[in-house]
Amino acid sequence: VGLVQREIESRGISTVSLCISIKSCASVNPPRAYHLQYPYGHALGEPFRSAQQRRIVMESLKLLETVKEPGTIVDSPFRWKRDRFEEMEEGLPFIERHDKELRN
Repeated sequence: VGLVQREIESRGISTVSLCISIKSCASVNPPRAYHLQYPYGHALGEPFRSAQQRRIVMESLKLLETVKEPGTIVDSPFRWKRDRFEEMEEGLPFIERHDKELRN
C-alpha cells in the first residue's frame, strides 16, 4: 500500500493509510498512516458499528491536515471493544473527551 500511496502522492493527491501491523506498515514507508491495534480484517472497527467506523475514518483523515513529515505513523488511541463510540461527543478530540469525563 505504501508504494501505491507514494505514487498517488507524486501526482499531487494526498493519502492516508490505515494499518494493523505497524511493522509491516513501517517497512513500506507510507507518506502517512493511522495505526490501529485491532484484529486483522477489522481496520475500521467492529462489524455493524457505524459510529465507530465513522469516527476512525474521520480521525484518520485529520492526518491530512496535521502530519507534515513524510513517513509518519500515528498510533490511534482507540482500543478494540473498549471505547463507546455512540456516546462520544462530536467535534472534540479523543483526549479532550476523556479529560472531560474524568473531571465530571
